[in-house]
Amino acid sequence: MKLRTQLLLLQLAIVLVAVLGTGIVAGWLQEQQLRDAYRDRMIAVAQSVATLPAIIDALDDTQPSETVQPIAEVVREASDVTYIVVVDDTGVRLSHPNPARIGEQVSTDPSDVLAGEIYVGTQTGTLGESWRVKVPITDGNQIIGAVSVGILESSLRSDFLGSSVALFVTIGVAAAFGVVGAAWVTTVIRRRIYGLEPDEIVGLLEAREAMLHGMREGLVALDEHGRIALINDAGAHLLGIDDQNNVVGRPAADILDDDLLKMLDDEESRQRLILAGERVLLVQCDSAKIGDRMLGSVFILRDNTKLHALMRDLDGAHDLADGLRVQAHGFANKLHVISGLLELGHNSEAVAFIERVGDGGTLSSVTSDSGIRDLEIAALLLVKQMRAHERGINLELDSSSELSPLATHDSAEELRDDLLTVLGNLVDNATEACASGATVRVRVLESPRSVDIEVSDDGPGIPEKLRRKVFTPGFSTKGPNPGLVTASRGIGLTLVERIAHRHGGEAVVKEPLMGGTTISVRLPFDDSTRPHKAPQSVAVL
Repeated sequence: MKLRTQLLLLQLAIVLVAVLGTGIVAGWLQEQQLRDAYRDRMIAVAQSVATLPAIIDALDDTQPSETVQPIAEVVREASDVTYIVVVDDTGVRLSHPNPARIGEQVSTDPSDVLAGEIYVGTQTGTLGESWRVKVPITDGNQIIGAVSVGILESSLRSDFLGSSVALFVTIGVAAAFGVVGAAWVTTVIRRRIYGLEPDEIVGLLEAREAMLHGMREGLVALDEHGRIALINDAGAHLLGIDDQNNVVGRPAADILDDDLLKMLDDEESRQRLILAGERVLLVQCDSAKIGDRMLGSVFILRDNTKLHALMRDLDGAHDLADGLRVQAHGFANKLHVISGLLELGHNSEAVAFIERVGDGGTLSSVTSDSGIRDLEIAALLLVKQMRAHERGINLELDSSSELSPLATHDSAEELRDDLLTVLGNLVDNATEACASGATVRVRVLESPRSVDIEVSDDGPGIPEKLRRKVFTPGFSTKGPNPGLVTASRGIGLTLVERIAHRHGGEAVVKEPLMGGTTISVRLPFDDSTRPHKAPQSVAVL
């Protein structure tokens, strides 16, 4: 059965049941009101006849019917009832609409009313089924007869049907309007759902859910009022939302970062890199429309954290390769000098040249007892040193630096990754802030409960009013990176601060003593991530 037919039949059933039920109840109430009105009238007529002195006196006569019958007929015609029957204390009729019935015993039992009770009910007598009232006639304290006043049930039904014509017409009109309204509502609903059948709607919903929650990219949709209308699993994961079902319908300003909300008003920059928690996300913001009607906005989120890490590693590898190539070229030149001195017979000069340059070269410019014994941290510093050297910047590792090898389980690996991220970003910022000939100093100091990192440079420094603002997402004193994606600056220091806060530490810009900039970061650790104190056989730096 089609949806249109189902809706129409269901609404028709509801309308008809409601209208007919209301009509039946209204008819029943109207019948009760009619019966109550006739009952009150019959009781009044019966009591008035039973208290007439002429009726009471006539019951003592030898021919009481000659007096009672005329009075009863006059009252019957005046009160518009079917009959008024007066009986004596033996149940013999003294009046009746049919005079031939006078003097006969009544057809119904008069014992109750002759005992002093008032009877109201339906009984079948000589005139047929009637709604009647029986009242005793008393003379002082003695019951001397009874009065029965009644109206035929057929007359009651006739009066009821005559007074219910308007009710039946109203019910019919209401039913007709209900049928027309049901057909109209069915048409409107079908138009609103684009004529789809239930199985088609279910199929579309299942396909939508499968596609949305199966996407690797995050998707967040806002309605025209700025509320979250939809968020898929990937979007909730990338934004760090634990219960995505509880955010649907809530204002976006309560859930999303300010960087995302700013993209709604920025028509020129609809794609940019932002920092969500500690994730670097490539976000694209588009308007959602159907025709000319604006439905809201859609954010598409892609996780660029791993890509940025790979790009950073690739840059480091390129810098290291360039440094090795330069060193190889310099080493070849030194070999040529030594070879020339030996061929010319200047052996002592060759030995002196070897002693003079034997400890030189970029890769050996840092002493082997620096105290950095974790291989990955040492390798990162070595690559950053090579990169700084190529730019004419001297990268120095403070002689007091000390870091034992980190453990290999998951929590220690997380600390190592955070150290690599913090050191990499701080050293990159320092070298980018310096000109050729400047010096960048790095100190990594391990204490019983934390690792303290301090990076200083000889650059222009950070004004005091901007020392807290440098940790704000998107803030940078450098210009934007060229390319399609904008706003890729202002991420590094924000990420450093968030990592420090996650560990329960802090990141601060210190007051410079000799100019430039000094940034200090503390990363607390517990016993599970405590570095091993055992010395390592190979010292890298």
